[in-house]
Amino acid sequence: MYKPNHQNNLEIKRHEDNIKFLQNEINRLGESILESQGSLAKHQSANGIVITNENGPTAEEDDQILRHEKSAAGLLCRLKLFESQHATQALNLALTKDVLGIVGIVATLGRVDDDNLSRLLSEYLGQQTMLAIVCRTNEAVMVLEKYDGDATILTSAGIHGLGASIGKSIKGRFLVICLDELSLYVGGFVADDPQRKLDIPKPQLPNGECPHGFLDYAVNAINLDSNNLVNVTSSGHGLRETLFYSLLSRLQIYRTRAEMLLALPCINHGALSLDGGIIKKSGVFILGSRDIEIKFLAKSGEPSMTVNYDKTEDMIKKLKLKRTHVTEDMQREQELLDFA
Repeated sequence: MYKPNHQNNLEIKRHEDNIKFLQNEINRLGESILESQGSLAKHQSANGIVITNENGPTAEEDDQILRHEKSAAGLLCRLKLFESQHATQALNLALTKDVLGIVGIVATLGRVDDDNLSRLLSEYLGQQTMLAIVCRTNEAVMVLEKYDGDATILTSAGIHGLGASIGKSIKGRFLVICLDELSLYVGGFVADDPQRKLDIPKPQLPNGECPHGFLDYAVNAINLDSNNLVNVTSSGHGLRETLFYSLLSRLQIYRTRAEMLLALPCINHGALSLDGGIIKKSGVFILGSRDIEIKFLAKSGEPSMTVNYDKTEDMIKKLKLKRTHVTEDMQREQELLDFA
């Protein structure tokens, strides 16, 4: 049987030290990218800018989630920005958009044209739901958390283990939504509508008339990017008829609180009014002042960029490129270590 000699042991240690150094460098570059993206978010907020990006969350979306650093959503966002090759492998590709993987965080999966309505919807859903992780299948849910024989969470596995690898931990419970297990909307879609809005009949008062002030159903107020309109679930459905219909059902939107209260006879699944009224469900009202920390962002066109903004964006691109090169170096070191 082959026995490693002293020289071979030194070579193994050298590769292990190199891998450790390169992993620290990847983490450092990831932190620099996060800081730079935070600067972009502040610039966007100060100038009323929201950049749409069909490939994933914007810097502003990342920033509002990262503020909840002890949450699972915050950790997932941080891991995504690190783009760690080992993190991806450790979660069995659940961090990527594969067929079994994680779709995203609820707050990043839709946009709302009106900021006031966005805040109302976020308040209605609640912070825990807004920060919920959305998965396609039960397999992806199972990957996120592992347990020992006593049903104790293994902090060295799943998303907890990944957090520990970058010095971050999750505090408290967190929601995970499995799309394949949700009850589907049963009905048609609005004809020729590019957003595939649900064709839900308007509410009717006992006299057969639509309530005065009724604007729309909340599920149709969410704007989805083209990637999330169809083929998100394994059976080919989009986020509107699965995720958002499950969360919002037939929640109605009214112009004023007074008009909403007059429509009580036909409100079964809750209602919102643009002046701040909220009915969770028939007979349950939400009163008091608002306290919103996380919300859906507004849909907007491509803004004009300032010189400083362009420089920061260019620096982020360079940092990401450097991180990619360092990750490739680490993979080569891992191969050499395996060979040794």
